Amino acid sequence: MSALIDEFYRVHRNIPWSLLCHTRKAIIMKKSFLIFVFTCFSTVAFCQKNTDKPIALLEKMSANRSFGMKQLSLASGNFTVSYYRCEWIINPAKNYIRGTVTPYFDITSPGTSLVFDFSYALTVDSILMRSAKLVFTQYSNETLSIQLPASYTLGQKDSLSIYYKGTPVGGGFGSFVQSIHNGVPVIWTLSEPYGAKDWWPCRNGLDDKADSIDIYITHPSKYKASSNGVPEAEVQQGSTTISHYKHRYPIASYLVAFSVTNFSTFTDYAAIGNKNVPVISYVYPEDSAYFHSNVNSVMNGLSLYSNRFTPYPFLTERYGQTQFGFGGGMEHQTNSFVINAEENLVTHELAHQWFGDKVTCGSWQDIWLNEGFATFCADFLYPEIYNPSQNLINIQGDLNYVVSLPDGSVKVNDTTSTGRIFDGRLSYDKGAYLLRMLRWTLGDSLFFKGISGYLNDPKLRYGFATTADLQRNLEAVSGQSLGYFFKQWYAGQGYPSFTVQWSQTEKRKAAVTLSQTTSHPSVTFYKVPLALTFRNATEEKTVVVNFTKNNQQAKVDVGFLADTVLIDKDYQLISKDNKSIHLTAGTPPVTAVFASPNPFKSQLLVRLHGMQSQNVRLEIFSNAGQLVKKTTARPQGNDETISVTLPSTLPPGNYVLHVEGKMGVLKQQLIKE
Repeated sequence: MSALIDEFYRVHRNIPWSLLCHTRKAIIMKKSFLIFVFTCFSTVAFCQKNTDKPIALLEKMSANRSFGMKQLSLASGNFTVSYYRCEWIINPAKNYIRGTVTPYFDITSPGTSLVFDFSYALTVDSILMRSAKLVFTQYSNETLSIQLPASYTLGQKDSLSIYYKGTPVGGGFGSFVQSIHNGVPVIWTLSEPYGAKDWWPCRNGLDDKADSIDIYITHPSKYKASSNGVPEAEVQQGSTTISHYKHRYPIASYLVAFSVTNFSTFTDYAAIGNKNVPVISYVYPEDSAYFHSNVNSVMNGLSLYSNRFTPYPFLTERYGQTQFGFGGGMEHQTNSFVINAEENLVTHELAHQWFGDKVTCGSWQDIWLNEGFATFCADFLYPEIYNPSQNLINIQGDLNYVVSLPDGSVKVNDTTSTGRIFDGRLSYDKGAYLLRMLRWTLGDSLFFKGISGYLNDPKLRYGFATTADLQRNLEAVSGQSLGYFFKQWYAGQGYPSFTVQWSQTEKRKAAVTLSQTTSHPSVTFYKVPLALTFRNATEEKTVVVNFTKNNQQAKVDVGFLADTVLIDKDYQLISKDNKSIHLTAGTPPVTAVFASPNPFKSQLLVRLHGMQSQNVRLEIFSNAGQLVKKTTARPQGNDETISVTLPSTLPPGNYVLHVEGKMGVLKQQLIKE
């Protein structure tokens, strides 16, 4: 165990050891997939392998506790909340909360009651509407039903105050955590996706944002409180202090947060347009110097994202960072909670202020609109400008992760599974690569103009969005129909493998034949702009061919005699196992394998154009890699086909056809009905 810890510190030697030794926390080794969880009063640690990226893995772990038996918001649909006044009494030395939450609500359909999401583990003392007590019931399904004093009509507005107390059930990686750092107690919250109701009554779904919020935290005066929005006032009353935070932008309930401990604070200023935006950091005193010396990543990110997308979404208030004990970060609105100041982490959480906070995914099916965008910004866009040596490493690492399996869509096909929602390969890295490919397809000008339009869309800004909303905005600025793109890369699974056969019979021109196979049958062909780089010892030229059909032929003007053709050398597209074949005089062209029908029952007809004189080996494997059919044959007839009969007992499912000859190995995904 000590050897593992030593290796972790060697890799992260620029991070103070104090950051790695809080009594309760999780630490993730970026790109190494080892987690160390240190629990209170214990020197025992364990490690766990996981193939998810660190940020995705940690957010998945947090969400796991929140799902269980309480996956969805059960708040009634007859009201929305326009404003919350939250008053909390917190002592970080005690795992306890006493609070009063006053929601101002608008009735959207007539009724005599309201239902809020709220933990059954907490006790409601009373609910007042002005001075009158209201009848209420707490249910074990995590709801609080409140009887209104009369039948309310459509459009009616009112408010009530909910008084409650207790020990929230969130703990460890949960929504409400009481822990210590360097011997000092701390309480912090992290509520994504459904954990807000663990510690305060609210509407907990992706269908409502309060227009504004005021937060008052009463705590012992030796501590400081950090929360959303602007730190408005600190009023001392005896041995306690009331810290007031004011936020005047729409906010989803899972983005509301606070923390209380002996924070050290410092303020920097980011110039955005004609505004100097305060950047306020709340960090543990033992790590203050480290955070301050690494604040440039935040300042650079604020400038970059503001220039490329829209100005910082909460421009009239501030941005902040609060250190907490969770082994990653969380994009609480205006105030990201982070464990350290590592570049990728802080730029990822900062990007969420645009993608996730200003515009929030309207369903966990579209979580990539939060996480794919933040990963794109932190993995690709930020290092492209500020850390070029890291940029190619990130591109190759993310691409290798995406194609490490042959299936999987960016679209979440099971929103009841935390693991699927926070899948690092699909929601994060493939989502980020989807954006990289959109940028490549549209070009920088149209891509960034379209993203700015999406963020400023009156139907979406400071609200909720779906993938269709993003597509609509990109199509509006580009004039292009992108339905095919989102069908391939968002809803479809897998990736293509490209084969390029090329020859030059004259100095300037090259003849190319393009073909592809796909890793999953949900997409039979990927329409893409494919970059081909022709090269010799002294010259290089890249041409882009709009690849629209299989076995596509094209003539390209190279201008010199090449000896090599590289396929997508800058990794603009998701692909794997690409082949470049230089055809010399007398070499017949070889195209991709095409087997039909697909799906099949027992008979397959395999077409192999240009291979009439060759014996080829055909093998069919199950998805588990088991060989189910093997034969050697020569294509027959003008259409150059091989007929294959498979066992009638072959079970339905996915299979892979391998065709091996002089051209190498070609593959095609098959489905057995």
